[in-house]
Amino acid sequence: MIRFEHLMKEYSGRRVVDDLTFQVPQGEIFGLIGPNGAGKSTTILMLVGLIEPTGGRCLIDGEDIVTEPIRVKHRIGYMPEDVGFYADLTAARNLDFFAQLYGMKPAERKQRIEELLALVGLDGATQQVGAFSKGMRQRLGLAGALLNDPAVLVLDEPTANLDPPGVADFRRILRDAAAEGRTILISSHILPEVDQICTSVGVLARGRLVAMGTPGDLLQKQEGGTVTLCVETRDPMPDLAVPGVLCVSYDAPRREALVVAERDLGDEIAAFLVGRGVRLLRLAERQPSLESVVLPYYREV
Repeated sequence: MIRFEHLMKEYSGRRVVDDLTFQVPQGEIFGLIGPNGAGKSTTILMLVGLIEPTGGRCLIDGEDIVTEPIRVKHRIGYMPEDVGFYADLTAARNLDFFAQLYGMKPAERKQRIEELLALVGLDGATQQVGAFSKGMRQRLGLAGALLNDPAVLVLDEPTANLDPPGVADFRRILRDAAAEGRTILISSHILPEVDQICTSVGVLARGRLVAMGTPGDLLQKQEGGTVTLCVETRDPMPDLAVPGVLCVSYDAPRREALVVAERDLGDEIAAFLVGRGVRLLRLAERQPSLESVVLPYYREV
């Protein structure tokens, strides 16, 4: 349903998307992941027709977004990272405005908007959107992306502002949409969420696709004896400069870390921390996850 053919984008001679070639079949929930500057946003903007490629093509069901922009855009539902709505209108009035742009008739608009607001849990929201929380705006953004009954959904950081019930609703809605035959592409930095919802993933680095497959496929490729360790400390951690550590992801206070290592380095990491006066609370091996699988790709950038 979605196909990229040798897609390329350059800015001032710098190639930010480089020979991107892959496809996402109908009914797939595909996660496009990678570090900042990898080319994810540029790829999405080319896919939805907001910027033109320097070379190559983006196709939806065989139709080129550049040569058939209006026809293709009617088949796409797009939710950007920063969803914009008219603050002085209600959720229903905002959706009605956009539905008119799709040429939907009044009775059709009314029914569709009522269905979507109920679907995303906003059917009781009568206040203006300017009074919405970030999570409510995110829910409205998903309703807006579904407004034209698209064959393809493109979502940029869709769960960033949602609370746990909102995330659960989001997963249910997307799984139902995929079961109905929609093709879904999600870009997100929240790797555990991608692991939960996506049926396949692609990893971008420096504008190139460096890995692709199901989370299980990627795990199998990375199973070269690597071990993932969870570390929790009472004090902030220094950089874990221990031989054999491949990459480390710290939380903001640096009291928790996810370590990908060549082998079980639990004793070495504990000795390293104790030797620097850091009080250790927990150090345990963690079963491999999408996060541990793709972090080495991030490290290579």
